[in-house]
Order: sequence, then C-alpha cells, then structure tokens
Amino acid sequence: MATKQPKKSDQSELIENPEVIAEKIVPGEDFLKNNSKVLAGILGVAAVLIGGILFFQYNTEKQNEKAQSEMFQAVYFFEQDSVDYALNGDGINKGFLSIVENYPRTDAANLANLYIGSIYLSQKNFKDALTHLEDFSSDDYLVQAKAYSLVGDVNLELGNTDAAIAQYTKAARTNENKFMSPKYLAKLAVAQEEAGKVEDAIKTYAEIEEKYYESFEYAVARKHKARLEGLAAK
Repeated sequence: MATKQPKKSDQSELIENPEVIAEKIVPGEDFLKNNSKVLAGILGVAAVLIGGILFFQYNTEKQNEKAQSEMFQAVYFFEQDSVDYALNGDGINKGFLSIVENYPRTDAANLANLYIGSIYLSQKNFKDALTHLEDFSSDDYLVQAKAYSLVGDVNLELGNTDAAIAQYTKAARTNENKFMSPKYLAKLAVAQEEAGKVEDAIKTYAEIEEKYYESFEYAVARKHKARLEGLAAK
C-alpha cells in the first residue's frame, strides 16, 4: 500500500519553494513602487515628529536646569520670610513669578507654583493662591498631600466647605502616616463641622483617637469629639 504523503503546510512551501517566495515578495515590491511617495511622506512626517519630541525634551531639560539655578535665591528668600522678594525677585535675582512665566512646563515652574500658592494664602489672596496651587502636582506623596491640604485651606477660607472637605480627605488618605495624617484629619473635621456634617466630624475625630493616639492632635480630637457628641445629643 502506498504511503500517503502528508500535505505540506503553507509555511513549508514558503521555506522550500523559491517560486512561492517570489510570489509573496512581488506584490510587496509592487506596493512599494506604486506607493513610494506616500510611504516617503509618512516616514518624513514620523521623522519630523520624533525629532520634534526629542528636541522638546532636550530643550525642556535645559530650561529646567537653568530655572532651578535661578530659583535658588527665591527659595532662600522664602525661607527667610522675605516673601515679596521670593515672589518678585530683588532686582538682581528672579522671583517665583518670573520662573513660572519664563520657564513654563518645567519642574522648577511646577514647584514655584506651590511656593506662590502658599505665599498668597498667607497674604489672604485666596483667588490667586487657588490658581497656583491647582497648577501644581507632584509624584512625591508627602508633598502632594501638603498641596491638597493647602487647596483645602483656601477653599475653607472662601466658604467652599464641600471642596475643602474633598481636598482634606485626599490629603489624609495620600500615603497615610502618623506625622501628617492626623493634622489633615483634624482639618477635615473642622471643615465637616463648618459644613454642618456633625456626625462625619465625630467619626473623623474618632479616627484620630483610634489610629493616632501618640499625635498632638489626639487630645484635641478627644475634646472636640466630646463637645460634638454633646451637641448631637441635644
């Protein structure tokens, strides 16, 4: 009995038969010939885009290095409570506002927004404080939590209690720790009481009691929790 030869797969034919290979290649060559201008245009656009992205990244990095060096003195002024110089410079060195204006999209400008927002908050310029604080963002959990808290402070001063509650909640839940979380929770409880959400405020103070009994806020939380429970019982 003749042995039945297994049927060759398309892959086997492609490997063993030069004619099959030619048949596969020719249509591709024809496509390249007929569409060479289109492909050249696509490749040209891709090259321009890639080149543009690389140039933008390089330029931003260089600008960031320059901005950081120029911002050094502004940070010093801020630490010395010379906030006017920190904001506007001293005639020789640039201030935070100049950094934001002249070096947009850099890490230095991003950080400058946090400084500017905190200064404006201390000066009760709440509208501008909110603008700059909301323009700031950070991958550092502790710094970002601080920024959320400052945005909460601004909103509370403006009477936007629901917005303040949302920001204090984010601050308290971002990288929870025994050092800063109880402070943010205490602010949250104040905002909740301000908004008339007494039961929520009681729960927040209770959380400080249960989780952060070694914190400075512990004794304050117990005191205000007892006071609110007395009010709620009336």
